[in-house]
Amino acid sequence: MNGVTLKLNMDDYILNALKEDITSEDVSTNAVMREYVVGEAELICKEDGIICGLEVFERVFTLLDEQIEFDCKFIDGQSVQKGQLIGILHGDIRVLLSGERTALNYLQRMSGIATFTKSYVDELKGYRTKLLDTRKTTPNNRIFEKYAVTVGGGCNHRYNLSDGVLLKDNHIGAAGSVTKAILMAKEYAPFVRKIEVEVETLEMVREAVAAGADIIMLDNMDNATMRRALEIIDGKAQTECSGNVTIERLKEIAQIGVDFVSSGALTHSAPIMDISLKNLRPVE
Repeated sequence: MNGVTLKLNMDDYILNALKEDITSEDVSTNAVMREYVVGEAELICKEDGIICGLEVFERVFTLLDEQIEFDCKFIDGQSVQKGQLIGILHGDIRVLLSGERTALNYLQRMSGIATFTKSYVDELKGYRTKLLDTRKTTPNNRIFEKYAVTVGGGCNHRYNLSDGVLLKDNHIGAAGSVTKAILMAKEYAPFVRKIEVEVETLEMVREAVAAGADIIMLDNMDNATMRRALEIIDGKAQTECSGNVTIERLKEIAQIGVDFVSSGALTHSAPIMDISLKNLRPVE
């Protein structure tokens, strides 16, 4: 992760997370650690997976104390196994205790998403179809969760509503038709923005092609309908499959030949990866 990006875009989010956890003081830590004492703690993996968020983990502690050191043995994207030592934190014991939960929340969540994404990506090996995430992210955690998707081998769809034009069912309803929505978007949006439109029927597919959509999202279509949709599109637009995308369906979707497949599950349903900060001890 680029250090400039980390500081510019993520520090505020991390600080808010710390403030959520420490509103006035860490009563437990202040009770047992009344003064500065140097200590160490081990970051240990408790299950197999893809590690992700190590710099964010470290940044939680260095925002509290720039003198904290993290001797890390891995980088984001590497496979880790149950029982492995990921790294050792060194510094003020009060900081290690106060930052522990926030740092682990980020690391566990991001590693879980990267691991879950990797399982989807593995199903698509050998096919040209690319895996995309969605905006179905945890509020104020999108930047972390979308980064984790890329670490797991997936690709990011638009980051936010300013990032691209995606005309969904309600936009089409507001405009009056697929054609009207696309033409209005072409008139309004900057020319560098691609226009993607969500369609649910073959008639909508035909309308989207005729109106000149750049990307056509095939929403909740069965396989037979998707195949027919690709015949109608015939390379005139890129294609994306969305809706009811499970890991069991990925291969058959890829075999149909869509360019992209998007899944909200990558961020809203990935389980966390079990990682612990253990064996805290004072050191001389």
